[in-house]
Amino acid sequence: MSSKPRLAVDNTSETVERGGRRTPRPTAVQLLWLRRGLDQAGGKLPLFDSDGKRVGERTVRACIEQGWAQPWFKNPLKPDWLICKLTEAGRKVATPRRK
Repeated sequence: MSSKPRLAVDNTSETVERGGRRTPRPTAVQLLWLRRGLDQAGGKLPLFDSDGKRVGERTVRACIEQGWAQPWFKNPLKPDWLICKLTEAGRKVATPRRK
């Protein structure tokens, strides 16, 4: 059994209070996926997790809906696959905070 976190399961985003307003916060699965784009050219987000399994569509769509990711271009070989990149908001939520 692998000790690596899996990207296959997704839950609804939680919210956190910031400056008197409620701001969505990514789930652990979403955050793991977003962070993998931080060191990629152009912020490209991976299609597959670290175990080679395709990233769940719910994860991808939830991140797009929250404005953390955006579709980048259409894949002519797999038109149903979303190829995405990080947005500026996605970089902010994915960047680990210094203590």
